[in-house]
Amino acid sequence: MRIGILGSGAMAAALGGAWVRAGHDVLVGGRDRAAAAATAARIGAAKDGTLADAAAHGELVLAAVPAGVAPRLVNELAAHLAGRTVVDCTNSLEPGDDGPVPTTGGTTSVARLLADAAPGAHVVKAFNLCHVSIWTLPRPSFEGVPLAVPFCGDDPVSLGRTAELITSMGCTPMPCGGLSRAVYIEAAAAFAIGVWWSGAQPRFAFPAIERAPQASRP
Repeated sequence: MRIGILGSGAMAAALGGAWVRAGHDVLVGGRDRAAAAATAARIGAAKDGTLADAAAHGELVLAAVPAGVAPRLVNELAAHLAGRTVVDCTNSLEPGDDGPVPTTGGTTSVARLLADAAPGAHVVKAFNLCHVSIWTLPRPSFEGVPLAVPFCGDDPVSLGRTAELITSMGCTPMPCGGLSRAVYIEAAAAFAIGVWWSGAQPRFAFPAIERAPQASRP
């Protein structure tokens, strides 16, 4: 798959590196061309360029820039992003009295802001729940189970591309519905980060549920 990455920071390097290892054609783009070139060299990507180069390169484009600037940047690149899958991995959080809270107030999602900023693009929310270090692991799994990656969006083709990308990393796609569900995935990140900072493990709050076998139809 051809993938353009908007940004050259930690998430761009971690996810971009995972996709290079999975055999994808990755181009790292940034306003700072030297930083983009350095990130591309560090992860083994074959190409680097401007943000516009990254937006035009991929069937799938990762927005790996701070959430506060992502909508404006995507709007600037809207013409290049039309018809493409745009994956939003951002979290927009600020300190609250009892832990981090979404800066949107929980009423909308960054993913929805990106979709509004580039109406011709197909936005998918994904890769925002795990710490950046998880994406540096080859084929991440825990207790023998591949990591599940929640994602949501409205365009079936873009959801298929995202699921394919997740599978290529050795992870398990976890579809979570339409883009309206992104607000809940972003809120889940705020919840999980707060629990981690308190020294607990959020996964212990979600035990596996055994499904009862369904009765066969006549």
